[in-house]
Amino acid sequence: MAAESDDAQVDMDQNLKAAVHYTVGQICTTLAEDSELTFSKHVIAVISETIFKQTGTFAADLEMFSQHAKRKMVNADDVKLLARRSGTLAHHISSFHKRIQDREDTGKKKSTKKT
Repeated sequence: MAAESDDAQVDMDQNLKAAVHYTVGQICTTLAEDSELTFSKHVIAVISETIFKQTGTFAADLEMFSQHAKRKMVNADDVKLLARRSGTLAHHISSFHKRIQDREDTGKKKSTKKT
């Protein structure tokens, strides 16, 4: 039974890696068309593996942040905390979160007026 679970996890990881690799390849192809850059298959593979591993690290960190706050769900504050070391990324995430909150507030105001 455990072996089947392990096989399923390996299959899922391989499918996720393939999806990341495909997406990175598509992005590189688009960038190559828009500029005079070319990307070797080796570079695409390295970028894909880096993204896959970094995403796993992010997921583990987010889980730890939410557990530390005694929550079972990751929230925007956890993501902001994760991005704190990259000023540009932290600013982008904060701006994005504010836009989402503004849309939600606008939606709440509209639904309140209709009532």
